[in-house]
Amino acid sequence: MTTPDNRIELADLRKMLHLAPFHRWLGLEVVDLTEAELIVEMPWRDEIVSNPVIGSVHGGILSALIDLTGLYTINALGGTARATADLHVDFHRPATSGPLRATGRVVKLGKQFSVAETRIEDAAQRLLASGRGAYVG
Repeated sequence: MTTPDNRIELADLRKMLHLAPFHRWLGLEVVDLTEAELIVEMPWRDEIVSNPVIGSVHGGILSALIDLTGLYTINALGGTARATADLHVDFHRPATSGPLRATGRVVKLGKQFSVAETRIEDAAQRLLASGRGAYVG
């Protein structure tokens, strides 16, 4: 169900996020939805570690979290995002503990393309990765 301004209600957004097996495997949970941002949290799992020496998360997992948070942010805040057209990710420091918290904000809602940016932080609120995605509506 959507609100008059096409925003998705929080309970419906949580259900949508859990439709995909990959999202369930990641353990993604919608923590909060405000007028300006969506917050998604992912628990720590041993399976996401790619460097056992320092115990850091694989960059592909962080990229997926940025991508999914951006897409759902656009859908939650009144836009339509069906697929990723472009994704840029910057890695700022190794993610070595969890949970991971992703905060998405809309940059632009468009008719054909929408853009969102996402920041991933650890439990100590240190920036781990950030990115921007363009999504086809």
